[in-house]
Amino acid sequence: MSRKKDPELMDAICGFIGQYYREKHISPSIREIAEGTGTSRATAQRYLVDMSESGRIVYNGKEREIMTPQIKKCYSGYISAPIVGSIRCGDPELEEEEVEEYVSLPKSIFGEGKFYILRAKGDSMLDTGIEENDLVVIQIQETAEAGDIVVALDENNENTLKIYSGIDRESGEAVLSYANEEKYPSREIRVKKLIVQGVARHVIKALQKNG
Repeated sequence: MSRKKDPELMDAICGFIGQYYREKHISPSIREIAEGTGTSRATAQRYLVDMSESGRIVYNGKEREIMTPQIKKCYSGYISAPIVGSIRCGDPELEEEEVEEYVSLPKSIFGEGKFYILRAKGDSMLDTGIEENDLVVIQIQETAEAGDIVVALDENNENTLKIYSGIDRESGEAVLSYANEEKYPSREIRVKKLIVQGVARHVIKALQKNG
């Protein structure tokens, strides 16, 4: 005969799973659930199995696949992208990849893939619509086509957000172009070795109020 389950502990487990996911965008392990609800690992696992059988959660016995029905919907319709600080839209600058927070992006708008988000600094990309403090959604990839807005790492291990303008046939250098003709007419950066860290796909910004 199975042991009677405590409804308050079941509520606590569901609440912990939901809160953990909202903060970290992954589901918690059994150990973390046990620690977070003040119970043993064996008890937590026993409750998870029972709650899964009753349809209250989705759990297949794996450590990181523990979801409430609400989280399952979020898994299927959203992707999680970290905001990893700022990148200069000007001269190249070392990037500090410290995650500020995670943001859920709807797949219906942003599509499939792996993304991260950078906060823009500087004014060299104004002509593309990217302004100071805009959030730029970057798709992680190592290749780019001419005309793409890229996060580029040069031979000095510095990165910047610029338009990739292709390879100069004579010098063999990669050309990174500014996009603010009024302030930086025809200005560009040339690098012998270019490493692409991602391509900008979307910009998230607040609309300016008139007046």
